[in-house]
Amino acid sequence: MSAEQKVYVIDPEDRARADLYDFLGLLLARPADAQVLARVAALQGDDTPIGEALGTLARLAGVTSPEAAGREFNTLFIGLGRGELLPYASYYLTGFLNEKPLARLRADMAAHGIGRAPDKHEPEDNIASLMEIMGGLIVGRFGSVLSLDAQRTFYDAHIGPWAEHFFTDLETSQSSVFYAAVGRLGRCFMDIEREAFRMLAA
Repeated sequence: MSAEQKVYVIDPEDRARADLYDFLGLLLARPADAQVLARVAALQGDDTPIGEALGTLARLAGVTSPEAAGREFNTLFIGLGRGELLPYASYYLTGFLNEKPLARLRADMAAHGIGRAPDKHEPEDNIASLMEIMGGLIVGRFGSVLSLDAQRTFYDAHIGPWAEHFFTDLETSQSSVFYAAVGRLGRCFMDIEREAFRMLAA
C-alpha cells in the first residue's frame, strides 16, 4: 500500500445506513425480480418502526411474484404516458422535470467526482439514483468518506426537501401493495435521517 492510499474505517451504524440507502435504491431502480424478492423475503425486522416496516416488506416479498411486482412498478412509475408517481426531485419541488434541482444536483455530483452511469438514461434526480448516491457518499464509494456535516449538507440539498413526501405518496398509493411497503420503509428511514441530521445541526 502506498503512502498516498488511505484506509477508511466505516462506523457500523454508518455502514448500516449506507446499506439501507442502497437497498432502497435497488428496489426503486427497476422491478423486483425473483432473486431480489427472495432476498427481501429472507430479511427479518424487529419491534422498532423501521424494523416493523422491514418485516412487513419481507412478508409481502414472500407472497409477491415477479410478474406482480413488475405490474405494480409499471403502473407506479412508467404507465402508458407516465406513471402514477414521478419520482424526481425537480417534479416534487417545482412541478416540472429537468428544473433547477437537477442542475444543482449535477453540480454537486461533479464536485464529488460522481459521473452519470453510461447505461442510465433517466435524469439523475430520480429517487433511486439519489438513494444510491447517498449510500455511496457515506462509505466513500466515490472517493473519500463524507463527514456527517457534509452528508447533512447533501441530504438537506437533494433528499430532505422531498423524499419523505415521495415515500408517503408511494406508501398510500392505491396501485401498490409490495411497493407500498417499500414506501413505508423509505418514509420511516427518512424520518430517522431527518431527525438525526437535525440533532447534528443543533
